[in-house]
Amino acid sequence: MLRAAVLVAVAALLGGGVAGCAASGHAPHTSAVRTATVTPKVTPTPTPTDPIAGMTLQQKVGQLFMVGTQATEAESATLDAVRTLHVGNVFLAGRAHGGTAATKAVVSQFTALVSPDATAGLPLFVATDQEGGEVQVLQGPGFDTMPTALQQGAMAPDALADAAQRWGGQLQASGVNMNLAPVVDLIASPQAAANNPPIGGFDRQFGYTPEVITSHADAFRAGMDTAGVVPVIKHFPGLGAVTENTDTNSGVTDTTTTATSPSVGVFHTQIEHDARVVMISSAVYSELDPHSPAVFSSAIATGLLRNTLGFTGVTMSDDLSAAQQVQSWSPADRAVLAIEAGVDIVLVSADPTVAAPMVVAVVAKAQSDPAFAAQVDAAARRVVQLKREQFG
Repeated sequence: MLRAAVLVAVAALLGGGVAGCAASGHAPHTSAVRTATVTPKVTPTPTPTDPIAGMTLQQKVGQLFMVGTQATEAESATLDAVRTLHVGNVFLAGRAHGGTAATKAVVSQFTALVSPDATAGLPLFVATDQEGGEVQVLQGPGFDTMPTALQQGAMAPDALADAAQRWGGQLQASGVNMNLAPVVDLIASPQAAANNPPIGGFDRQFGYTPEVITSHADAFRAGMDTAGVVPVIKHFPGLGAVTENTDTNSGVTDTTTTATSPSVGVFHTQIEHDARVVMISSAVYSELDPHSPAVFSSAIATGLLRNTLGFTGVTMSDDLSAAQQVQSWSPADRAVLAIEAGVDIVLVSADPTVAAPMVVAVVAKAQSDPAFAAQVDAAARRVVQLKREQFG
């Protein structure tokens, strides 16, 4: 009896020691088990850093401009734009035949200006128009002679993707990391192309159906993306129905395109297929906004493109420097109106001398108008985030 009592007392002192019975298949009575409380180690989710944190207003505004230089030389006005106006993006314009090495020598003069002061340490987007056919800025040793987009549209999509990757690699070798292509404007027919100077007049279209344009634009973008070059689809909401060229004419108006037109549907599909940058046309679309060119229209650049079609990436204007379509507005007004409408990057491709009054006007407007300053921040945030994704 004494021995039995001692065993009971020992068991009582050990308490939780009976939990070992669980190993033999006997569950202990829950009231007799003391469970140690273990606080799990929780790693806090890091708060994402605001891409534009620490940037000055001038630096943020600078990210909203892409300023042109002749592809054959680093023009002083464009160098000054990066150096003193904090402009964060450069466009190679015209035609160059010196090849990849010569182009790289021009680009390096701009990339050498990247600094904590000039660009907040952010790399430049260096862009050009390398579509094919007559619209191929960079030529010469190291660059293929690219077929027209219409000829590309006759290729199998896989073959086009391979070719675009090769063309993108040639751009990378020359220091270019953004291509303002492909054109995804829809022209109704070969007969309509003959009366469409900006696109059909140069065979810049992949074809005449949404399916052909979509499949080949996807392939072209995939090749560029693989090569490390950001493709830009253009010209939203489409230049396939105009009969004049916005570069050389004013009052260019599309009288037929609506929000549900197949031409807009092509852009919607590209957005669903992860297009990251969209260029906005400077034509007027009377069925969408009869009062303003698309690039100055919040109804088109924000309401249709972002709110209706769901685009969350970077938007860019067509040229706002020398295009005849926008000459009725001062350079300052062009830049302010575009950003107010929802444009992220103002393209000043043909005349770099107008960049200074544009940048000055946007800074001044942001300093005096909190709502506009918030738009500047939102646009800069999208541009800088794209650079983070592209360059790491």
